[in-house]
Amino acid sequence: MLRFAHALNSHLLGALESAFPEAAAAARAAGAPLDPQLGPASKPEFGDFQANGALALARPLRLAPRAIATAIVDRLAADPAFGALCLPPEIAGPGFINLTLRPEVLAAEVGRRLADPRLGVEPVAPGGAPVVVDFSSPNIAKEMHVGHLRSTIIGDALARVLEFRGHPVLRLNHVGDWGTQFGMLITHLKQVAPEALDTADAVDLGDLVAFYRQAKARFDSDEAFQTTSREEVVKLQSGDPVSRRAWQLLCDQSRREFQRLYDRLDIRLDERGESFYNPYLEAVVADLAAAGLLVSDGGAQCVFLEAEDGTASQAPPVIVRKSDGGFNYATTDLAAIRYRFAAPPDGDGARRVIYVTDAGQASHFAGVFQVARRAGWIPEGGRLEHVPFGLVQGEDGKKLKTRAGDTVRLKELLDEAVERCEADLRRRLAEEERQEAEAFISEVATTVGLAAVKYADLSTNRITNYQFSFDRMLALSGNTAPYLLYAVVRIAGIARKGGGDDAVPAVLGFSEPQEWALVRQLLQFDAVIQEVEEELLPNRLCSYLFELCQLFNRFYDQVPVLRAEEPARGSRLALCRLSADTLKQGLGLLGIPTLERM
Repeated sequence: MLRFAHALNSHLLGALESAFPEAAAAARAAGAPLDPQLGPASKPEFGDFQANGALALARPLRLAPRAIATAIVDRLAADPAFGALCLPPEIAGPGFINLTLRPEVLAAEVGRRLADPRLGVEPVAPGGAPVVVDFSSPNIAKEMHVGHLRSTIIGDALARVLEFRGHPVLRLNHVGDWGTQFGMLITHLKQVAPEALDTADAVDLGDLVAFYRQAKARFDSDEAFQTTSREEVVKLQSGDPVSRRAWQLLCDQSRREFQRLYDRLDIRLDERGESFYNPYLEAVVADLAAAGLLVSDGGAQCVFLEAEDGTASQAPPVIVRKSDGGFNYATTDLAAIRYRFAAPPDGDGARRVIYVTDAGQASHFAGVFQVARRAGWIPEGGRLEHVPFGLVQGEDGKKLKTRAGDTVRLKELLDEAVERCEADLRRRLAEEERQEAEAFISEVATTVGLAAVKYADLSTNRITNYQFSFDRMLALSGNTAPYLLYAVVRIAGIARKGGGDDAVPAVLGFSEPQEWALVRQLLQFDAVIQEVEEELLPNRLCSYLFELCQLFNRFYDQVPVLRAEEPARGSRLALCRLSADTLKQGLGLLGIPTLERM
């Protein structure tokens, strides 16, 4: 619908300037051109679009809004190109202009989208600056848990949408692979498993997690161990070969376990951990000092934050260098921002940088972003955005934990989703007395189980907490992945019964209200994709796909398709095909593959 919106807006602007030439000239001279305020209609009965600009123009033009709307409509009536696109406009209320696209125009657009692999979504101009999406970001020597699920899935969906729009995307995994915790890990590793330094794969991730807990317990209780750990940090930072080998071993074994989960979830990431930015930390301090932003406070070097009005903020300052001379997370994040916006070859040359982390880090990023802006590291037009998300809760409304009170491991959560899905599938097959191969059962259980976990997360507004429920996410009804996947399977069955012919009639024609409701929903796909691109809310795409499924099921249940006579049969089968194509593409952008049978 975006193509039509642009065309209609052009016609409305032309009508406005023709009806009120002096006002249009004055507005242009003032840098505020007249705006017809075109947007989607608020209700289906008002048509496809509404232009509400007459109300805003009433005061500057000193005319009643309805008189302004009438003048615009009169000019539109004399525009043949507008008449070929739209039915005669209607004025409603005090001066709203309701616009309805011609049925033949909508039908032709359905045909155009059937022939377009992009389904009407226009790509951005090629050669643009990259978009950085920073997501997932687990810590080395720790297992990924349910808290990493949201960052990983949300970040992947946003990256997919941005890539589909044609943006070059850097999918960066800012893993925690540096810092003081490695001193205690390396010390513990050298003392209790020295063979790991000489033997590949002597320690697996499960051991490393136990190692981390043991090392932390020793660090908290053993003063000598603390001293040795701090000395180990110095060795690591100075490039001691044995310490570096221990560090590399910890990192490599963690990465392999992370990658198994990423492969399972079909997540692509380029790792660039905290250690990557270590050589740039001194330059961060130098830049901030040169900009006059650094203040010494208790021996630490800080940047004090400002409120929106430029006065001193009550928020704590951003510590860039600790009193002992060491750096912290804020320093690394500042170095990352500086590098990501810097022009190649000294950086990524990005113009939009997106951080997908939990909402608990909002104040940290607000402070770091402000420092980066005041340091002048963000180029004109550059965008630095935090994409926060809420907690994953149990059905009791509390933070999701195991029965033992531990954090839920991501691997175990995914395993349980697939196991539950397989049990449900086997039960349904037994009830239907249907025989299927084990390979089919495994494929369906894995696809639907993982899709259910992803979709349950993405369909929730990321800003809020959401309650994790296997029963709800695996249901075949409601706003769930199984419901959407079943709709794709249902359409695939219709296509097979219809002969599987992809040929589209030269002229499509629709007559039933259910058809037109489905047509209009299908043609909103491009607008939804651009909305997600801009607002970074994947749940908007989920809501669109769910409503599309509902409208398709209503259409197919109430309007004959396979039993219809030609030419209605061909047009309705084409509508089925576009519905399937749109669902597959939309689910694909959420990282969810589809099935032909379930």
